[in-house]
Amino acid sequence: MNVPISPLANARETDASFPVEVYRRDFPILAKTVNGNPLVYLDSAATSQKPRTVLETIERYYTEFNANVHRGVHWLSEQATRLYEDARGKLQRFIGAAEAREIIFVRGATEAINLVAQSFGRTRLQPGDDIIVSHMEHHSNIVPWQILCEQTGANLRVIPIDDAGELQIDAFERMLSPRTKIVAIVHVSNSLGTVNPVERIIRSAHREGARVVLDAAQSVPHMPIDVQSLDCDFCVFSGHKMYGPTGIGVLYGKAEWLEAMPPYQGGGDMIRSVTFEKTTYNTLPYKFEAGTPHIAGAIGLGAAVDYLNSIGMESIRRHEQELLSYAHSRLQTVGNVKIIGNAAKKAAVISFVLDDVHPHDVGTILDQQGIAVRTGHHCCQPVMDRYGIPATVRMSLGLYNNTEDIDALVRGLEVVRQVFGIANV
Repeated sequence: MNVPISPLANARETDASFPVEVYRRDFPILAKTVNGNPLVYLDSAATSQKPRTVLETIERYYTEFNANVHRGVHWLSEQATRLYEDARGKLQRFIGAAEAREIIFVRGATEAINLVAQSFGRTRLQPGDDIIVSHMEHHSNIVPWQILCEQTGANLRVIPIDDAGELQIDAFERMLSPRTKIVAIVHVSNSLGTVNPVERIIRSAHREGARVVLDAAQSVPHMPIDVQSLDCDFCVFSGHKMYGPTGIGVLYGKAEWLEAMPPYQGGGDMIRSVTFEKTTYNTLPYKFEAGTPHIAGAIGLGAAVDYLNSIGMESIRRHEQELLSYAHSRLQTVGNVKIIGNAAKKAAVISFVLDDVHPHDVGTILDQQGIAVRTGHHCCQPVMDRYGIPATVRMSLGLYNNTEDIDALVRGLEVVRQVFGIANV
């Protein structure tokens, strides 16, 4: 029986002007006021807001189809299972994976990286082997590899970045050797906005026989991604950054690697048979999905994919690039603002500092005006150390942002300058 749960009644065609005001109405929270001011949400790199269709899909699952998956023969369980597996198929097509079994549902990008480190890396690395990461990685793509190095005796090597916030690719390629087993690289920096040349990185790593783990948490919501075209071995991303629920994410892996990897956790649903003498494990993808999964989260993430597809990822990318250019131009009109990270290719993130004002103070004054930005090190302390600063103010864009949001930020920064009596320089 076909029970549609997350249809967009009519997939909307976008025109060259990108009807952002139409899409803004899809996000109920954007109508909220904060401290008596209209909400200006500029923190999508931390978590995106959720369109109504995702919220309604989750509610409908719980009110009409709530049951466990894969285990029941009753109608509710069959419907829940179908919806859960339909979501897996949507994710497969969204990122261009070859098979649905290459899509593993996890809690988020962090769990996905830890899964690869412990299941793939721990069984393969030997003392003296190399793992390569970059200087711009999120802590979630540093710490799991440090733990793995402690466990195996492998070495962690770091690709340097230049003052513009770009990877020094020549230095990376000089690091590569037959000892290189894993290259774990971010596609888009969450702190600098840099879009890394991952196609070249993957090709170079593969020439030395290394496997590549791509952190796509900041790219999947903002641009088209095709994992087969990129040829990455693994790709990780989180649902909550791509207009879906929290607590759900995806590990993509080439089937040949996933088949060879041992389970990451033990429990129900990841087994075929259990005796006290021996357990045999389930097939992909269930081998890595122990216990009752986040069923509503997966179905809600499938609805988010439907929503993004209804707009078009290339349209979203163009819209955000236009906003990014506008934001760079407008911020340059604010005295004493210094942008951190000026790579030639950037996604919709701008980090900056304002004179000697601590970013937390900037963020607090902006919040009083209803403007939500992120302040701190953004889980990228090595990046802050590279630039000799404790923190930045970060504005990050989503498909629902418009030029009025940028203008509000600029006005808010002028208030900050007035509060601290900053003179133009």
